[in-house]
Amino acid sequence: MKYYLYIDECGDQNLANYEPTFPVFSLCGVLVREDKDAIIREQIDELKMSLWGTTGIILHSRDIRKCQKGFEILFDLDVKKKFYEGINHILGQEGIYTIVCTCILKEPYIRHYGKFNDVYAQSLSFLLERVVFYLDEQEGPVELHTIVEQRGKKEDRNLQAYYNQMIDTGTYWVSSARFKNYAKDFVFIPKKANIVGLQVADLVAYPITRHILNPDEVNLAYNIIEKNIYHQGEKLLGLILFPKE
Repeated sequence: MKYYLYIDECGDQNLANYEPTFPVFSLCGVLVREDKDAIIREQIDELKMSLWGTTGIILHSRDIRKCQKGFEILFDLDVKKKFYEGINHILGQEGIYTIVCTCILKEPYIRHYGKFNDVYAQSLSFLLERVVFYLDEQEGPVELHTIVEQRGKKEDRNLQAYYNQMIDTGTYWVSSARFKNYAKDFVFIPKKANIVGLQVADLVAYPITRHILNPDEVNLAYNIIEKNIYHQGEKLLGLILFPKE
């Protein structure tokens, strides 16, 4: 059985000069089994067709919030209501996808480790470790295909090198053999390719990050997706905060 891991980020990885009101970098993975991936794609495409008459619109959290770049139709409150009801229904389906998200807390991170580490790469290692834990629980042979949105030639090349090294050497918690048992490929896709899984990862990353920044604020989007964050029984494994002060 194939699983797809779609990865997107929220916030920036800059440690030297970051926005003090947004001191978090989140790397969010949406893990979807192949058959359920097809269901989500169909549902998202149906919603797009019903509102835009095309599947070509790319869902992007920031553009949605600001009603820009194709989302100006959300200024119409009836359209906005239909859109949010549709997207909340899709993302609120329990068990259709699984979230694993690493959140780097910049202030304590800098105190412990300084400003020069690659927090994207470190976040990826934490994320993939938890994905392996999840796949260990599944029955039968499993393949993991990881899809990341392109950021730039240099950044993508460095991340690919880090991923290759991690697969070859393993981490503290996951051996190289365990990674290689699942990992089949690691590909970079441009945003314009309109990959639904990457759009879902983008949509869930923002409310998770807002929850980390202010867990007491009203966050209806987080409430909708919370049940799909990876758990082992009562233990929450799919939301990794680093460092823990």
